[in-house]
Amino acid sequence: MYRMSEGSPTNAAVVAPTPEKRRQIRPRAERRQQLIDATIRCIARHGLSAVTMQLVTSEAGLSAGIANLHFQSKENLLRETLRFVAEEYHNGQIEIMEGADGSDLGQRLEALLDFQLGRGVTQRQKMSVWFAYYGEAGARPVYQKIVSTVDRLAAQKLEGLFLSIIEEGGYEDVDARALATGYSALIDGLHLGLLVSPRELSKRHARSVARDFLRRAFPQHIL
Repeated sequence: MYRMSEGSPTNAAVVAPTPEKRRQIRPRAERRQQLIDATIRCIARHGLSAVTMQLVTSEAGLSAGIANLHFQSKENLLRETLRFVAEEYHNGQIEIMEGADGSDLGQRLEALLDFQLGRGVTQRQKMSVWFAYYGEAGARPVYQKIVSTVDRLAAQKLEGLFLSIIEEGGYEDVDARALATGYSALIDGLHLGLLVSPRELSKRHARSVARDFLRRAFPQHIL
């Protein structure tokens, strides 16, 4: 048995060593999303061309090493941020247009309108990022490819929805593809107007304009 040496305090408190503070380890997907969200804020605040890895990591509160581990380069980070923003928007539209909730065609149109001109999509931060990338798409083929891929799928789904409505309503002399193209252009224009001229175009008025377009095209489905 261990015997205390003479002169040692018999009831001295035993002080445990203080453990070092460990850095919280988060899942890889969570770290990636943290960096993408920070990139979105940086683009909205400073513009696409001004974004640097240092700016993003400072915004995210992460080290450059973590950013390089997940994305390797600024271009990879910008590309994946665009992919996230594009897929978030278009996947939201597609889910509504496919009617996974069992809604009828008229309800899908109303839900699509609510989504496209709702608070989540029309946040100035999100719209700033979207149009920043659109402005660069012509000069950067990789951006153009990402945007065109998701745009094409959403356009096909919209055309299919309009075609189903035309058949159900017995609408005559209506071209689903032309109507879908015009409607998409209208929504893009309203988004741009909300971004650059918010005092002249309110969200309520933008929705009214888009709804009037659909009501004229499909009066039996949008009353």
